[in-house]
Amino acid sequence: MFFSGVGEEKSAILPESRKRRNRAENGKNGLTGRGLWIFVFSNENNEKDIQMTQSSNPLLRPKSSHRLQAIPFDEIRTEHFMPAIEETLKTAKAEIEALKNNPAAPDFENTILALDLYGEQLDHVAGIYFNLLSAESDSEFKALAQRISPLLAEFNSSISTDEAIFARVKKVWEDEVEGKQKPELPKDMNDRDALKQAERYRLTDRAYQGFIRGGALLSTEDKQKLTAIAMESSKLSPQFSDNVLGATNAWELHITDPADVEGMPQGVLAGAAHLAKSKGKDGGWLFNLQPSSMVPLLTYCKNRELRRQSQTAYASRAFNDDFDNQELIKRALDLRQQRADLLGYPTHADYVLSDRMAESVQTATEFLEKIYSVAYPAAKQEYQEVVDYAKQTDGISDFKPWDMGYYSNKLKEARYAYDPEELRPWFKVENVLTGLFTVAKHIYGIEVKQVTDVPTWHKDVSTWEVYDRAGDFLGLMYMDLFPRETKRGGAWQTSFQRQGLHSDGLRRPHVAIVASLTPSTEDQPSLLRLDEARTVFHEFGHALHSLLADGYYKGLSGTSVLWDFVELPSQIMENWLLEEEALNLFARHYETGEPLPSELLKKVIDAKNFQAGLANITQLRYAMLDLAWHTTHPSKITDVDAFEKQATARFQIAPPIEGANISCAFAHIFAGGYSAGYYSYKWAEALEADAWSLFDEKGIFNPEVSEAFRKYILARGNAFHPMDLFVAFRGRKPDPDALLKRDGLIPTPA
Repeated sequence: MFFSGVGEEKSAILPESRKRRNRAENGKNGLTGRGLWIFVFSNENNEKDIQMTQSSNPLLRPKSSHRLQAIPFDEIRTEHFMPAIEETLKTAKAEIEALKNNPAAPDFENTILALDLYGEQLDHVAGIYFNLLSAESDSEFKALAQRISPLLAEFNSSISTDEAIFARVKKVWEDEVEGKQKPELPKDMNDRDALKQAERYRLTDRAYQGFIRGGALLSTEDKQKLTAIAMESSKLSPQFSDNVLGATNAWELHITDPADVEGMPQGVLAGAAHLAKSKGKDGGWLFNLQPSSMVPLLTYCKNRELRRQSQTAYASRAFNDDFDNQELIKRALDLRQQRADLLGYPTHADYVLSDRMAESVQTATEFLEKIYSVAYPAAKQEYQEVVDYAKQTDGISDFKPWDMGYYSNKLKEARYAYDPEELRPWFKVENVLTGLFTVAKHIYGIEVKQVTDVPTWHKDVSTWEVYDRAGDFLGLMYMDLFPRETKRGGAWQTSFQRQGLHSDGLRRPHVAIVASLTPSTEDQPSLLRLDEARTVFHEFGHALHSLLADGYYKGLSGTSVLWDFVELPSQIMENWLLEEEALNLFARHYETGEPLPSELLKKVIDAKNFQAGLANITQLRYAMLDLAWHTTHPSKITDVDAFEKQATARFQIAPPIEGANISCAFAHIFAGGYSAGYYSYKWAEALEADAWSLFDEKGIFNPEVSEAFRKYILARGNAFHPMDLFVAFRGRKPDPDALLKRDGLIPTPA
């Protein structure tokens, strides 16, 4: 996900006009450019000192010496960040002052484009920091967030509320957008002039609307209030995320009795034994709350008590413990409501949804309710089937939530003669990557080549160059795939450098995929569960959105689309994983080299809609809880847990877990970019189901469909409204029932 994953939002520290750059990404976009040198040569007397700083601080070099201008991660240390932030912040402020005081009449180049280009070195440094904050950070590194975030928040708020800058933006908007017909998609998508003109229109309109949403029309007093809100909010997100990570890392389950692991797959036990050894345990098996460890435990462990401990620990992270997030939630909600009040919106959700495809809380809610009306009855039936199965097979009369994973898997195995663990030997991580890149080559004609001369932030990170079929360089990709205590859980894609126009010309993107997959052991390579392989395909879909971007202005490039459109490229990529034609390209047994048996694949396909109702209800529960938090005035919320229980009661099918709380670890909405936007996953999934139906109809490697998806969806970014792009690809507006049909919840017409 973009940020599945989806990623941790840092856009709270950006002016509204620049948040478009961060959709579905973990941090500010990383850009390199001219800013530093403007500052260096502005004062000849300080030139020597500043150049010395450049030589000693790799973050302050105006240009990387690497052949791809890759970031020198091998040289960067914690102590480099604060000086670099302070130095590049000075440069960015000087650029803004130059823009604001430009005596020339406002036009697109000296105002809108200048805003898209300013502060490149600051963005570069901040992007590195915030990406590493999630991927590789210790306590000292994390502490910097409380200093860096407010500085950036204050600066960016000062821009979005600056009357002189807004006056220039408004003048350009009046000249180029107001009263003008919105450019349509060119009939000839190779008409670069027409595409550039359309981007120019879109960038101007988005800049103007961004300043409005950022408080440009407020009084001086209210602007000051908005800045204070931004500064405080910028501190809360990293605190929340750090608490979740702390709570996750704090729990371990060390099993020493062989009876407690009876029946568990050997691959799972090998991983648990390896983890125990790595933590200095005297034998046995160690499990933690990372999905690669916890999910197998809940799926295969016969011992109900151990399942209870694991499930309860996960469900209660950062709730009534040493990492409690309740007060942070209440404060975040209060600040968000304050901002909505200042900007003239009834609630935070109304503010957020006004700049989404859905456009309103009502539309998003109606969309979710339609799915609920179909999925809930199915989910209740599916749940009861598992309860009945547990009673029939093992005499379980007091069915609990921690029984669900175990007996669901048993029921699936009984019904389809299929256990997901059977697939692991065919999904060695190296084979999955090879297959992923081979599939991408068949779809889009790209080549992905591993390289070893690119510095990384950790020894486990691999690096890849991506090329088009003509041999043109498309971008650099980092892959950081395995868990560690210095990395938050989950999976996400992010950018260190965005495609598009920079101060020194057009650049190709540098992207990263970060996950926490099953690691290798001394005796066994990394063998992935099917859902882990799906995560890799998903995040690579996000990466393709950046790598195949073909716009002109970086502020509209790649994943900079409206938030409820950003998951379409990632979710559609998952479909190839369950297609025999695709699997035949790479699914080989890691020991024998034998292809995945067709009968096993058939079992997987037959079982793909198993418990589809429950899966939908789980996501709907998160989405509706998110909207409940952000459509209720914070003054009415005094008890976090009580509010959550009330908001989710209608989704509660299994009995609740005592001491559990979703919200206190709900990083997507309290430390990420999905506040009032978690519905986006289902929204984009509906778009994806309809888009995939065209591939399904015409052929999964059909060159015409592939090219259409690339040129209308992946290449265009935010140059046009997403609905216009979807219609151009699909030939019509989305089928509102596509998702329900795909999941088998409503019949598909013959």
